[in-house]
Amino acid sequence: MAAIKILTVEDDDAIRRGIVEVLQCAGYEVLEAACGDRGIEMAVQQSYDLLLLDLMLPGKTGIEILAEVRKTRPTQPVIILTARGEERDRVEGLKTGADDYVVKPFSVKELLARVEAVLRRSPDRPLDLDQVVFVGGRIDFNRHEVTCDDGQRSDLSERELELLRYLVNHQGRAISRDELLANVWRITPQGISTRTIDMHIARLREKLRDDSSEPRVLVTVRGKGYMFADQE
Repeated sequence: MAAIKILTVEDDDAIRRGIVEVLQCAGYEVLEAACGDRGIEMAVQQSYDLLLLDLMLPGKTGIEILAEVRKTRPTQPVIILTARGEERDRVEGLKTGADDYVVKPFSVKELLARVEAVLRRSPDRPLDLDQVVFVGGRIDFNRHEVTCDDGQRSDLSERELELLRYLVNHQGRAISRDELLANVWRITPQGISTRTIDMHIARLREKLRDDSSEPRVLVTVRGKGYMFADQE
């Protein structure tokens, strides 16, 4: 099973390093950002299971980051980090859509307990996939192949496999080309042509027998990107 990934946005170096070390010792994979501007970029573009978000940040504030995350990822688990006495900010964070909060200073046990509790009740946890059935066939992630209902098989390249895996793990949500570049190609999207994504989608539609004029599996969402549609 793939490690659970947690994005930590905290500007205090000592606190952030402490959080990272605690989470890594507990078996989590950790991404980190030290300011609001980098935090909002990672929060929107990166793939992760839980966001730990400080509210008082240089650049974009935690509330601004949270509001942006809720626009694109309405079910993304988020825990806000607040200082003692910031009750108004804590309430605003919860109203904006945070799942829980931790007040600084906090103990290792409290932090891990809240992380585990939020992850347990999260409906959006990415899956370690083996097979997925779609309209017209099935995808076998272990064999790197697509098998259509008529028995025809098509091999998947590593990139096609990762692209499908990301889209399936976020089934029903439109994924922007920038997010795909960041999480599948693992490159910074600024200034990069997204034509390569469109070409990969076109090849996948051929292998899935998904009519490009009226796709039912890999759907184009105008102005947003691509989506692996909910399958009946």
